[in-house]
Amino acid sequence: MTMDQTLSKLQPLALSLFRFITGLLLFQFGVAKLFKFPPGTMFEKVELFSLIGAAGTLELILGGLLMIGLFSRIVAFVLAGEMAFAYFMGHFPKGFYPLLNNGSLAIAFCFACLYLATSGPGPISVDAAIGKR
Repeated sequence: MTMDQTLSKLQPLALSLFRFITGLLLFQFGVAKLFKFPPGTMFEKVELFSLIGAAGTLELILGGLLMIGLFSRIVAFVLAGEMAFAYFMGHFPKGFYPLLNNGSLAIAFCFACLYLATSGPGPISVDAAIGKR
């Protein structure tokens, strides 16, 4: 069996893991923005009823849904849009180059979520368990 065949068999599990980790990373931003945890983060002054507070709410709720794999495609699509919005509102005005405007992570999350919206949640998900593939 070739390396390609071996790794191809693991693709569905890798997709589920990728979905979970992407959701977890977004969820942590929501926790940091809304609950100020861990202390000393760059989000200390974020207010709930602000643009960043709204982003934190989306990241907390939708990141949690992405972790468990519930409504994965629509959740990932909304999060991809949020990340594109975050990039063009918060990073792009600071300069053209993502490396210099600190927008690389927003771009990576945007395309990770866009991929998840098109690929689905993978076999280890609530969506797969209830047959919403």
